[in-house]
Order: sequence, then structure tokens, then C-alpha cells
Amino acid sequence: MQRKRHRLGETTAQGGDDDEVSDSSDETEGDQERRKKRAPESADMLKPVKLTKSELYKPPTNEELNRLKETEQLFHSNLLRMQIEELLEEVKLKEKRRKNIDLFLHEVNSLLSDIPETQQRDLVDQSWLPKSVKVPFLQIPYDVKGKFRFISPSSVKVVGSYLLGTCIKPEISVDLAVTMPQEILQAKDNLNQRYLRKRALYLAYIAAHLVKNQIFSSVKFTYMNSNHFKPILLLRPQGKDEKLVTVRLHVCPPPGFFKLSRFYPDKNNVRTEWYTEQQSDAEGISDPPTPHYNNAILSDLTMEHHLHHLSSCVADFPGMKDGIAILKVWLHQRQLDKGHGCFNGFLVSMLVAYLLSKNKINKVMSGYQVLRNTLQFLATTDWATNGITMSKSTGTSLPALSDFHQAFEVVFVDPLGVVNLCADMTACKYKQVQFESMESLKVLDDTTCDGFHLLLMVPKPFIRTFDHVFHLTQVTKLQGTCKKMKLLNELLDRGGDYVATALPYVLTLLARGLGPRVSLLSHSLPQRPEWDVGQEPAKHKDIGLLSFGLLLNPEFFTSILDKGPAADSPEASDFQKFWGEKSELRRFQDGSICEAVVWPGSTLREKRRVPELIAKYLLPLHADIPESSISCAGNLLDSVLCRVKESGTGEERSVSVIQSYDDLSRKLWNLDDLPLTVTSVQGTHPCLRYTDVFPPLPVKPEWSSYQLLKDKKCLVPLPEKPSPAYVSPVKVICHMEGSGKWPQDKDAIKRVKAAFQIRLAEVLMAQHQLPCKASATHTDVYKDGYVFRIQVAYHRESQYMKEYLTPEGMLKSQDNEESLQLELETIHLPHLTSTLHGLHQQHSAFGGTSRMAKRWIHAQLLGDSFSEEGVDLLVAYLFLQPAPFSPPSSPQVGFLRFLHLLATFDWKNSPLIVNLNGELKAAQCTEIQNDFVSARPTLPVMFIATPKDRKDSVWTKTRPNAQILQRIMVLSLESLHVMEQQLMDPLGNHDVKMIFRPPLDLYDLLIYLNPKHISKFALFFYDRHGGGVIGVLWKPSSFEPQAFKTTNVKGRLMESKTDKSLMVPNVEAIVEDFEILGEGLVMRIEARTERWNI
Repeated sequence: MQRKRHRLGETTAQGGDDDEVSDSSDETEGDQERRKKRAPESADMLKPVKLTKSELYKPPTNEELNRLKETEQLFHSNLLRMQIEELLEEVKLKEKRRKNIDLFLHEVNSLLSDIPETQQRDLVDQSWLPKSVKVPFLQIPYDVKGKFRFISPSSVKVVGSYLLGTCIKPEISVDLAVTMPQEILQAKDNLNQRYLRKRALYLAYIAAHLVKNQIFSSVKFTYMNSNHFKPILLLRPQGKDEKLVTVRLHVCPPPGFFKLSRFYPDKNNVRTEWYTEQQSDAEGISDPPTPHYNNAILSDLTMEHHLHHLSSCVADFPGMKDGIAILKVWLHQRQLDKGHGCFNGFLVSMLVAYLLSKNKINKVMSGYQVLRNTLQFLATTDWATNGITMSKSTGTSLPALSDFHQAFEVVFVDPLGVVNLCADMTACKYKQVQFESMESLKVLDDTTCDGFHLLLMVPKPFIRTFDHVFHLTQVTKLQGTCKKMKLLNELLDRGGDYVATALPYVLTLLARGLGPRVSLLSHSLPQRPEWDVGQEPAKHKDIGLLSFGLLLNPEFFTSILDKGPAADSPEASDFQKFWGEKSELRRFQDGSICEAVVWPGSTLREKRRVPELIAKYLLPLHADIPESSISCAGNLLDSVLCRVKESGTGEERSVSVIQSYDDLSRKLWNLDDLPLTVTSVQGTHPCLRYTDVFPPLPVKPEWSSYQLLKDKKCLVPLPEKPSPAYVSPVKVICHMEGSGKWPQDKDAIKRVKAAFQIRLAEVLMAQHQLPCKASATHTDVYKDGYVFRIQVAYHRESQYMKEYLTPEGMLKSQDNEESLQLELETIHLPHLTSTLHGLHQQHSAFGGTSRMAKRWIHAQLLGDSFSEEGVDLLVAYLFLQPAPFSPPSSPQVGFLRFLHLLATFDWKNSPLIVNLNGELKAAQCTEIQNDFVSARPTLPVMFIATPKDRKDSVWTKTRPNAQILQRIMVLSLESLHVMEQQLMDPLGNHDVKMIFRPPLDLYDLLIYLNPKHISKFALFFYDRHGGGVIGVLWKPSSFEPQAFKTTNVKGRLMESKTDKSLMVPNVEAIVEDFEILGEGLVMRIEARTERWNI
């Protein structure tokens, strides 16, 4: 099969002649001559080349066929392939920039070679070092043997991603390996931090000579991957390249100086007596192994070997470079690539090289295939239990994987078989990488979503990724943890880094206490800051906060009971020791007597706090971390869903209403003496789908506050008594069976329905003694303190409403406002309510998230601009298409994602497809998108499609308008920024209700309500659920002068500035009317006269 293809040729000019090159052998000399005559006059102008017939219908090449096949099988669509190619083009370093960086590196190299030598001195004598520079190492204890002198580097080599071609923007880091001459080092420098301190002194002396040079905009120290054993020097150039590139100087020993066997995981290189500065009385006790200390030195020794290994893998394998670049973006978006124990670019490069050596990938694969295979490998292997090694050596002299597992939590051994590339990583952090890989593969396999955007474009900040986050605000308290847990040997190994020492033990403690309540437990990666060369080195406490994230298991996290072993079992004492005074004996329904721990949980709000209570109980008990140092940010927004003097957040109220509704529904189904039987009973009120901000409260009338009017058979409130409570009616649609008895006229149907309403009230009162009040359109039923408004419906009524007679007397059917509204109320809304009710049963956080979202929208005074159902669908989308996240298990994190969705979704160019019950397949989603694009000008600004509503977006058809949507996007983006900043900074101002206070600078007039009693010319904005102010915006059209007519007199006066009989709004009188009409409720009116004039 031949395809018609168009190609663009390039026109080149050499010596004034325009020569066009064609690959067609069929073209005659005459054809070429004629084309030369038609050559463009301007050599700089690019024009399409006219191709011959043979060129146009030339069969595709093998390369093109392979590309098409790969696109179809791997990418699902050509769009994904183009997106990835565009991303790679964007993040890769341009050749022009590379030349500038190379020039800068040459300058740095020449400066390093010109640094003068120094005399040899004791390692502790650092008086020779310039006062302007501090040694970038925590020298504790200070005294150590050894001599030091500075000699110019024996070599300076570029290593790392820049040389391999795998570095990505925006932060380009170029690593320089500065090799110390052999004369500086002594044989026993492997002991007691001697080499590490010489390394730091060497770096400090270099910094002292570079800091004053004008080619650098900044010269600073930092720790490599926040490991305090590995200080590095950061050099940034002057000028426009300052923010583009950072040169990182790594000091390393000469190759082969130390024997690698000295640094095996079971060897000791830090003496306990030296570290504690105390003589030990015990004899025959060997010093403990120092695997992390050993690994830090080994990584310096093997740096060049790792570079050569990666270079050999990258050679002739462009897909590896692309794959590593994509993986780096993937890690960066998940905040996994920076900090102590991170999964950085070097680690992912070595992983891809490992997969190449194991034939999991090959050199003909594309970058996308490398990405998929790497994620697949990460998702299916557990390095915490079964580590991997790149070493091909079978000798017994090298340490075994079991030796590494004994010393480290996560194991990935380098090609030499001696370095653990994951030495600083915790098992919990690896579990997070594994979890993210599994979730990402699901997204890539889902053809209904934009996998590229979700995986590589959407950031996953810590606070939005986890359902519950709590912070350790004073990391210095971890020193007490090390003491309590007797971690002296581990402290010695990590050089006094109490954060890295205590963290794995704290995580193990939390994992045991939380048990099945969490499906994933992780932590933030400690990051130590950069510092000026004249400042003291960053200390362990300078990481700031240490945050812990919990991904909750929705089935178990609200459990208030931890059942332990039987009272007479040997495990009982261990359970008692772990839980302390919380453990108690309890008898269970099956007759067993077991140890158990019970947490408070009378409301769902209290149950959501159980993980927080466990953390605050166990950390002080076993880790000596005071409760005052633990700040929980998981349920801070619950307060906005609480009524005054209520402890819960209202979920119990919804359950109570639904239970009463279910009972009423059964009664309606079983009613006798009705002319027709009931075919369905469906509620439509938001509380029946758990999304009413404040569910109705049961009201028991205080009969003494009423007087009886016998003639009218009704109760009237007494004037001296308080006003009766308002009861929000719960609407219920009651469908009656179809029958030939129904009339075929819409007005007659309404009269029959009215008769049914009356009969329904009579039967309910007679058979179930329920107080009822019937009207022509509905029947109000008072039950359990609630008012249910039952509306009778007939399924063919809307059909008769659509019918009309043409002038020719023909009967036709066409949608009209009345029929559409009836279908909305009796068909779409009941179906949506029952569907969302089911969604809440699957995801218990759905209702709370929707209520929080509505509370926020109303607080911005924009409640009337959004339908309740529209907001519910927006929130449902977060649970049905949560990628790249998992479905929220707490209302707060769901609300944060709601704000992000509002602020970042491309409403102009994309429909929001809410795939309720998973009814829509990939082809149908594509059809919705195509229909949306073709009909975009006629569709609502916010288009939400569902399986039952694919073309009209009935819930957002009339609101919001474009201005309101733009306004809510701005507000949501700012609210999200403020909220996340507060939740991640517990030491700052924690006024979480700030985002629920509306900005009022937009409005022309403000009406303040008296807190004691809480449309023609203007728009009114208010908060239905709270607040004490109404925002008023004058309609610009109402301020245009209008001709004098009796119909225009109301609210207007004659304009005095012109001789014509024109009328303008009487603003002063209108504002005065506001005060008069609102007497008792309105406290004051604030006029922003500078915002408007007539």
C-alpha cells in the first residue's frame, strides 16, 4: 500500500548558485534544468520542493515502518510519541550552551592548577587556612592524628551526567572530580575520618582561592546528596549562564591508594574510643562495623570506574540517554531526586545500565521503552529484601549480598561488587519508589487518559501525595531517640548524624503501631542547605522539618481497636511492652480474652484522628520525642465542616437522614390503596449522596411556642417566642407505573399528579400515622424530625411536554426548557444521586471532600455561580481519575487536589470526562473529545461529560460564566499556594481558615450583616453557609442613560448633566433602600465610590 507524503526540501546557496539536491533517480536533466530556472531569487527563503510522482508515492522505508509499528504498539497514539520527543527537546542541553559551559570549565581547570602549595602541618592545626573560609566538615571530635599539606590536583576530570549527555534542564550540574596527589595521604587515613577531613581541608583551600575571582557569581559549599561526609564546592558563572549551570567540585583520592577490602560492610574504620573520647575498660570487645562510613569513602574511590562503566553502556545507545532523561523528570516531579537517601540521577543511570547487562533492555530500544522497562523492574522487585548487584565476579573474596543486607536497608551493589549505591536510602523510601512505579505503569496502560501529562507534567508535592502528614518540628529531639534506643554504634558509623541514625528506627516503630491502617508510610528527604564559604558548615538540625506521610488504607484507618494476642500467649508480654499503659484485657464476642488497645472514636472526625493519636502516643513512649514536637497537618480543615457546639463534622447527620429516607422508601414501596403502584423511589437531595455542607438537623417542634387556629386547622408561631427552626426539605422523586389510565395531555397529567399527591398524603397518614401536607406539586412528610418532600413523577410526561402542533397541523416533538428541566429533576438528578451515593460507599472521603469544596466556593461568595451537582462531579473526578495520585482517603487532601484541578485544568480546550461506574471506554472518551472540539463555541465554558450526559453538560450549561470561571481559577490557585505553605510550615501562622475569607476589593458595595441575627441594577454575592458580608457589583449596562419612559422610572432619576430626557440609576436611593429593607439585619453599608461613577 502506498501513502501520499509531502516532504520539505532545503534550498542552499553557495557562491551565488542555487543548487537543489533530489534523491529521485527518475528525474531527467531537463526536469532539473527547469527547476533551476524556477529557483527562488532569495537564497534565505525556504520554500516547499515540488516532488515528482515517484517521490510522492514512494513506499515507506523500513525505519518508517518500524516507527509506525512502535507507535501503535507502545505509545497508544502518535500524540504520546510527539509529546515525549517534545519533552526531550525541551530538557536537553543545547549545543550553544554546552560550548559556553566548556569554556567555563577550562577557566576553572586553569585556576585549579595555579593554586599555590602549602607546608605540611598537623591535621588539627588549621591556622594556615585563610580566616575568610571555614572547613566544610563537622569535626566532632576535633582531635585526630595525621598530617596535611596542599598540593595542586594530580588530575581534574569531568564526570557524571554532563559528560554522558544525560543532564537535563533547568538545573544543569557539571561534576568535576579533583584528584588529590598521593603525597597528601598516609597509609592509615582510612581510620577515624582522617581522609574525609583531608578531603574537606583540600576543598576549603581551593574555595579560599576561588571565592575572590570575578568569573564566579557565587562560590558556596553544600553536602553531596545531603550526606555530611561528602562536602562539595559549588561554582556558578557570572552573567546570563549563572542560573543555567552549577559546577560541583568533588575531591577524591588517587585510584588504588586504598585497598577496597578495607571498606567492606563488615569492617570497622572508626574506633569507638576515638569517637567517644573515653577509654574502654572492656577487653576483647571488637569495634562495631562502620558500613555507611566505609561506603562514603568507597564512592569516592570508584567514581571514575562508574563513569567508564556508564560510558560504555551509553555508547551507541541513544535510547538510554533519552530514557534516563525521562526518568529524571519522573523522579523530580515526585520529589524523589534530592536529599539524603534520594533516588537521584546517578542511581537511575546505574539501574538502566544494570537492566542492559541483564538483557532486560537492549540498544535498539527507544527512550520510552527504557522508561517502561525500568518502571516495570522497579515495580516488581524489592531491594529491601532481595537486593541486586551489577558485579559479575563469582569469587568469594567480595562481600555477599547477605552481608550488604545485614548492614543496609536497601541494597543495589555496583559493578565492582563493593559499593552499595542505595546505602543511605530507607526501606520506606524505596517502597514509595516501588509504589510510584506501579501506579505509573497503570497510567501508561490506561488509554482513556493522557499518560504523558499525568506522569511527567503534573508535580506531586508531599502534602498532596499523602492522606495524612505530620511533622517533627524539632529534629534535635532525635538525639534523645538515639540515646533511648541505644544507637551509639550507628551514630559512630554515621559520624554523629542523629537524623539519619534514628530515622529507620522511628519508621519501624510507626509501621508497627499503624499496622494495616496505612498502605504506604514514607518521609521527606532531609535536605541540608548551601552555605557561604565563610560560614560554619551546615549542622544536622539545619534540615528544618522532618515530615512523615501516611497513605491510608480506607478499610482500616478509622478502626478504633487494635486486637492483640491472647492473654495467656507468650506474645502478650511483647504487646504489653509495646503499647504500655494503653494495653488492656478485653473479652470479645467469640469468648476470647485478648490484649487490646482502644482509641476514642464516637464520631468519624475522631476516627480520622486515630493515626495521629497513635503517632503522638508511640513516639514519646519509645523514641523520647515529646508530643509538643509533633505537628499533625492531616485534619486541620475539619473545623470548617463543624456546626457550632458540635464535635463531629456532620457525617453522622447524613447517615441519620439516609436511614430515615430508607425507611420511608420501604413504606412507599409497600403502600396499599393507591390507584397505581410505585415503580421507583429516588432521593435527589445532596445529603442523600453525603455532599450537603451542613446536613439537615432533626427538628422536634416546641408546641408551647405555637397557637392553634381552629378555623384554619394550623399552628401559628407566637410573636413573643423565638422564631421556629428552618427545616430543609429532602426531595424525593416517586415514579408511578405506566398505565393506559394516564392522560396524553401535559396539563391533564399535572392534574392527575396533583390527585396522586393528595392520595399519597392520605394513605401515609392512614397506614403509617405520618404527618403530611399535600399540595398540587408535592407532598411534605414529617418523619423522625425531617421533612421529606415527595414529588410524583410519570416517565412519559416529558415526552408530552415536547409535543407541539405546526401551522400545518402536524404533531412534532422538540426539546424545550420545561421538558429539559423536568428530565433534569426526575431522571438525571435521581440517577446522579444514586451513583454518587455508591461512590461514597467505595471512597468514604468523597462526601467530606465535596462538602469542603462547596464550603470554600460559597465562602468566596460565588455559591450561586456553581450548581451543587457540578461541584459534586468535579470532586467525583478526583476519585475516579486520581492519576498520578491514588484516590484520596481524607477530605483535606481531596480538597487540596480539588483546588489544583480548578486552577490548572484546561477548561478552554478539554472536556472534563467523569467516568461514573467506568461505563465509558477509550473509543467513547475519544468521541466525546472530538465532539467537544467540533462544537466548542456553542458549549459551556466549563464542560463536564458523564456516561449519561456526553454532549450537553447539563450541570454546567448555564453557570459558571467565563468571568466567574476565570475568577475561581485565580482564587483556587492562590488558596492552594497559601494552604500548602501553611500545612508544610507548622512553625508559622496556622490560620487555615484564611482561604475561607473572601477578598472584597472586587466589589462596588459591601453590605455588612448584623452578627446578632445571622437584580435589576446589581449582582449580589454571598456565602450561604456563613460569613457576615454581601458583595454587590453594579451591572455596567444599568449605568447607561436610558430614554424617559414610564417603564424606566423605577430606581432611576433624570440626568441633570444633559438637556436630553435621559434617566440614570438613583444610586443613593438604592443604597438607602438596602439599609431600610435590611433594618435589624444590616449593620452598615460600605460604598466603594472610587470603583464606579455614573
